[in-house]
Amino acid sequence: MTDYKDYLAQQVMLGKMNRREFMGRAAAFGITLAAAGTMFDTAAKAQEPKRGGHLKLGLEGAAATDSKDPGKSLSQFTFVAGRNWGDMLVESHPTTGAPVPALAESWEPSADAATWTFKIRKGVTFHNGKELTVDDVVKTLQRHTDEKSESGALGVMKSIKEIKADGDKLVLVLTEGNADMPLLLSDYHLVIQPNGGLDDPNAMIGTGPYKVTSFEPGVRATFERNTNDWRQDRGYVDSIELIAMNDATARIAALSSGQVHYINRVDPKTVDLLKRAPNVEILNTSGRGHYVFIMHCNTAPFDNNDLRMALKLAMDRETMVQKILGGYGKVGNDFPINETYALFPEGIEQRVYDPDKAAFHYKKSGHSGPVLLRTSDVAFPGAVDAAVLYQESAKKAGIQIDVKREPGDGYWSNVWNVQPFSTSYWGGRPTQDQMYSTAYLSTADWNDTRFLRPDFDKLLLEARSELDEAKRREMYRTMAMMVRDEGGLILPMFNDFVNAATKQVKGYVHDIGNDMSNGYVATRVWLEA
Repeated sequence: MTDYKDYLAQQVMLGKMNRREFMGRAAAFGITLAAAGTMFDTAAKAQEPKRGGHLKLGLEGAAATDSKDPGKSLSQFTFVAGRNWGDMLVESHPTTGAPVPALAESWEPSADAATWTFKIRKGVTFHNGKELTVDDVVKTLQRHTDEKSESGALGVMKSIKEIKADGDKLVLVLTEGNADMPLLLSDYHLVIQPNGGLDDPNAMIGTGPYKVTSFEPGVRATFERNTNDWRQDRGYVDSIELIAMNDATARIAALSSGQVHYINRVDPKTVDLLKRAPNVEILNTSGRGHYVFIMHCNTAPFDNNDLRMALKLAMDRETMVQKILGGYGKVGNDFPINETYALFPEGIEQRVYDPDKAAFHYKKSGHSGPVLLRTSDVAFPGAVDAAVLYQESAKKAGIQIDVKREPGDGYWSNVWNVQPFSTSYWGGRPTQDQMYSTAYLSTADWNDTRFLRPDFDKLLLEARSELDEAKRREMYRTMAMMVRDEGGLILPMFNDFVNAATKQVKGYVHDIGNDMSNGYVATRVWLEA
C-alpha cells in the first residue's frame, strides 16, 4: 500500500495525474477521502515552482571553437546557453510541436501564406536596458539572411524576400507561400538581439530569463537571473553554471557525487549504473533526434550511389538500437523524419540489414579497398562503439571499413561537414520543411551529405507553398524516398534523449522539439531544498 501511495504522489508531482483521477484511484485502494485529499494537496504543492539556488549542469559538446554568436551555434553547450539568455519570436509546444507565441504575441498569414504579419510584444527590455522594438527584430532576421553571417538558419531564411516593419508589426514577404512560417522562426539560431546583433553579434545580450556573466569557450559559462524578465513562468533559479564535461565518465561521477545537478548525453550502457545512485533520476524523452553516418555525395568514392546503397544495406539497425541505445530509441530508415512530424510519410518500406544485397551493390560500384569512417565520442553517445559494430556487420558483405577515432575537441569544426564519411547527430527541427531546408537543400550551409539535387530543391519549394495537406504529404513522401534511396545519409536510429538529474531538480519538461527539454532545461526547472 505504501508503495502505491508513493506511486500516486509521484504521478501528481510529475503532472501526469489530475485530482479527479487521483481521488478515484486512491478510493479504489481503500484510502479515505480525507486522506486522499491531503495526499493530493501535498503532492501538488511539491509541484509548485520554487525560486532560488544555483543550478549546475555538466554538459557534453563544448569546444574551444564555440562561438558566442547564436547564428553560429553548433554544440549542445551553446544551444543551452542561447536558450538561457535569448528569446525567439516563436517557440514550439513541448508535447504537440505547435507554434507558441514568444516575442511575437500573435501572427496572421495572407490567403496564400506568402505574406505573414507578426505583432511584436511590447514592454520587453534587453539585458542592457534597451526596449525591444520591431526594428531590432527586422535587423536580426536580416542579419541571418546574409551569407556572410554564416548563420545556421540561413537555409530557412533564404525563403524570405522582404523583411520590414509596419508600425509595431513585423511583415515577412516570402518567395512563395509557407504554412509553417511561424515554426521556422523558432529556430534556436534566431535569437533576437539589439540592433539585430549588427553592432556585436557576440555580445550575448538578449531578452531571456538570464544574463550572461561569463563565457569561456570549451570550459564554462555562468548566468544570473534577469530580474526584469517579461515572463513569470521560467527562470526559477538565481544563477546557472554550465560546465564543459566532454568525458562521459566525468559527467557520471560529477552527477553521482552531487557536484552538478544535471548532465546530458547519458550513454544508455551506463543507465543501470546511474540508477543505483539513490539521488539520481533518468530523464529520457522520445523525439526527433537521430544518430547518423554521413557520406558526401559529391566526393569519391561516395559519389557512386551503388557504393552508398551498399553501405546502407550493410548497417544492422536492429542490433544498433539494442546495443548502442540499449533500447532507448527506434530504428531509422535513412531519411530524417519520424512519426512525430506532421504529414509523416506512411508506408515507406523499412530498410533492413541485408549483406547479400549490400555485396551486390558493392560489386556493382566497382570500388575496392577500405572505406575510411571518422568518428569520435562527442559525435553521439556510443559513436565509437557504433562505428566498430558497423565495421563488423559490413564485413559480412565483403566491405572493409577502417574506423578512425578523432579527438573530441575540434570534431565539429575539423571533421563534421568537412570529411567525406563521418558520424554525427541531429536534434531534429520543428517541421519537415525546416529539417530538409537546413540539411538537404543544395544551398544549405549545413548540407552535411552534399545532397545536391535541383529536382529535390524544386519539390521542397513546391511543398512549402502547398496548402492542400494531401498533396503536401505526397510531396514529402517523394522527398523522403529521394533522400533514402539516393542520398548520402545512413540513419540507423532515432534516439531517445537520455539525460539525468539529481532528485533535487524538479519541473523537468519532456519536449519532443529537441534534447535537454529543447534546450530550455535550465530555464524551466527549479531546485528543491
